[in-house]
Amino acid sequence: MRTRIARRGAGFTLIEVMIVITIILALTGLVAYNVLGRQKQAKADLCRIDMNTLKGAMKQFRLDFDRYPKDEEGIKVLWDKSALVVDTDADEAKWHKYLEEPLANDRWGKPWGYKQVSEHGDEDIYDLWSFGPDGQEGNDDDIVSWSTEGEEGGTGTTPSGDGKSSGG
Repeated sequence: MRTRIARRGAGFTLIEVMIVITIILALTGLVAYNVLGRQKQAKADLCRIDMNTLKGAMKQFRLDFDRYPKDEEGIKVLWDKSALVVDTDADEAKWHKYLEEPLANDRWGKPWGYKQVSEHGDEDIYDLWSFGPDGQEGNDDDIVSWSTEGEEGGTGTTPSGDGKSSGG
């Protein structure tokens, strides 16, 4: 009878092993959830940075041409002269590269949305947006250039209309 008791104390029971595996899986799940959640947030933050880069280039374009890019030019005109639509050679001579590297797509590989005349406030400004990771209009993950519900140029609703983008 002694050998039976000694043997029993020498190893782990199946229940003990299952409990340890469950704890390890739970901890792994928590770590993975936190890391992946942070990765998604970092990508959205990078998209906002890209949008601010585009907004800066738009301001420079406006200083040169006294207008923002036309809808048919889109944001492509900021790095590609062939997208420029001008009436005179003098206007064509004003153009220079506003962005060294093209930013035709957002961080999720979708073209930026752009409209020369804003539908969200001041008529003297444009609308620029990304539909975010899901690529669907009107969700909380959309990143937009206009203020939404008291936020400064943040995230929120997307433009009404046809939803077409002119990223180039």
